Amino acid sequence: MADAASQVLLGSGLTILSQPLMYVKVLIQVGYEPLPPTIGRNIFGRQVCQLPGLFCYAQHIASIDGKRGLFTGLTPRLCSGVLGTVVHGKVLQHYQECDKVEELGPGNVQKEVSCSFDRVIKETTREMMARSAATLITHPFHVITLRSMVQFIGRESKYCGLCDSIVTIYREEGILGFFAGLIPRLLGDIISLWLCNSLAYLVNTYALDSGVSTMNEMKSYSQAVTGFFASMLTYPFVLVSNLMAVNNCGLAGGSPPYSPIYTSWLDCWCLLQKELRSFSHCENRSTSRGHQTSGFACASWAAEKSRPGPRIVPSTSPVGQSNSIQAVGPVMSYTCGPP
Repeated sequence: MADAASQVLLGSGLTILSQPLMYVKVLIQVGYEPLPPTIGRNIFGRQVCQLPGLFCYAQHIASIDGKRGLFTGLTPRLCSGVLGTVVHGKVLQHYQECDKVEELGPGNVQKEVSCSFDRVIKETTREMMARSAATLITHPFHVITLRSMVQFIGRESKYCGLCDSIVTIYREEGILGFFAGLIPRLLGDIISLWLCNSLAYLVNTYALDSGVSTMNEMKSYSQAVTGFFASMLTYPFVLVSNLMAVNNCGLAGGSPPYSPIYTSWLDCWCLLQKELRSFSHCENRSTSRGHQTSGFACASWAAEKSRPGPRIVPSTSPVGQSNSIQAVGPVMSYTCGPP
């Protein structure tokens, strides 16, 4: 009980501290670009056009809504975190109790796991069930969190309170509205978990020397590295899930002309892939010609922002700088990084 309480408190504290950055990241994911780019230089000294980073976006939000506005959507996110931690722990505890019953049962002999890979499969399967259960139960709060953040774009106040948001979603979309974007989120979590644990097993078994005195520390590092790598590979699922959660919900940030209406999450996935290929082709063509596009792109940014539909502007990652060209609006790339 004490361990569960400490996990809840620790998770809540981290949630509160990371809320402003989470807020900015969500707005960037849906394509919100309120600040004009500036001309600067990348790490190679080349002149490029740069979009502001996370802290500039946070300052922009604070200048409009105040510092308190940076914590928009905190209440449903805290509810999601607390409820998810409890459900996750309960599911794992249920599996542990089942193991004890099997071990103590009459006539049962405790069996050793045939190999370490079988143990990895068993533990990963249980973790997958625990995470899936937590995601399924907490997804309605996740949807409310995203929508309360995205309404900053159109300056709406449709999803302000937790109870009012629940009533609004149920009245307009029914039960299914609480689970918008659930499928890609579940798929991303499951694929990321299996990739992380499988890669960590392969690295720990075949790449690390068991005779090294610091092998336990190396294994913990390998788990972190493989987890980050798996999160990068499955980031498109996170992006699609967040876009579907706010799509066609009555907010300016999820409706035309700012955002197209997606018929399904597969439709969203295909459209983002198509945009990514087209803008990658545009970037490669301009690079092969040796043109410096940053000055032109910065000069035309205001004009491009004024017309609806897909727009091409220079962009950077929120925490770094890049000389790439991509769409203002959701594009399937790793610009925002894994969550």
